[in-house]
Amino acid sequence: MDGRVIGLSGAARGRSREEAGQRSGFVNNIFSILERTEYRRTDSGEDLEDIYKLRYKSYRTHGIVPEIGAGSIYDDLDEVDNVYRFGVYIDQHLVSTLRIHVLDRSNRPGPSTQAFGDLVHPMIDAGHTLIDPSRFAADPEWSRAYPQIPYITLRLAGMACFFFDAPYCLSTVRDDHAAFYKRIYFSEKIGEARPYPGVYSKVELYRADVSAIRERSFQRFPFFWSSKVEQRLMFERPREGELAPLTILPTAKYMNAAA
Repeated sequence: MDGRVIGLSGAARGRSREEAGQRSGFVNNIFSILERTEYRRTDSGEDLEDIYKLRYKSYRTHGIVPEIGAGSIYDDLDEVDNVYRFGVYIDQHLVSTLRIHVLDRSNRPGPSTQAFGDLVHPMIDAGHTLIDPSRFAADPEWSRAYPQIPYITLRLAGMACFFFDAPYCLSTVRDDHAAFYKRIYFSEKIGEARPYPGVYSKVELYRADVSAIRERSFQRFPFFWSSKVEQRLMFERPREGELAPLTILPTAKYMNAAA
């Protein structure tokens, strides 16, 4: 660590004990884990290699991909200009990763346009910015100890929707994973199962209406909340000569603070 650890400072330091006591045990548990969580946006170096290796470890454990001698998974979509790759750490251990593409008229590469271009390009042509998360992977051992990892990882997709003012979040997922997205994000299926390069199973396309579920989602899952500061640190590209923050701390616990 070089000290570039960014969080939300200021007067408000979370909700009152009375408010916390009213939350469900599930929600309190995730808030507790977020206290030990940090996010890293990775563009190069060992962290990026660790993310590629974690993808392979996770996907092989679940039988999603064939054996690969290099022991890592990456593709051309990891190198395009509109990609963001994140590692999620608990107690400084890499536990999960997520890749996000931001799609608009000037930036079209992404998993959803690759597999469902006939459905997605018309939305882009209509002027919409779309968030296209993919390559979610979690460490199998850590997932057994912390089944909440998908929630703290997919916070990133919501933050991207808010930062880029995207009306829709797309999900290119296998059928056996679709229930999560329907239950948590009220996603609707807009594309039937199709093959996807390098994956055994076919994938379906789901779409979540961000404005329709925003407040309902925060009420059920307040840990999805993030400050504008956190969103900016996650997704704003540093200017020339500036350093990106090494580590970004989640701000959901400060949900009463002004961003």
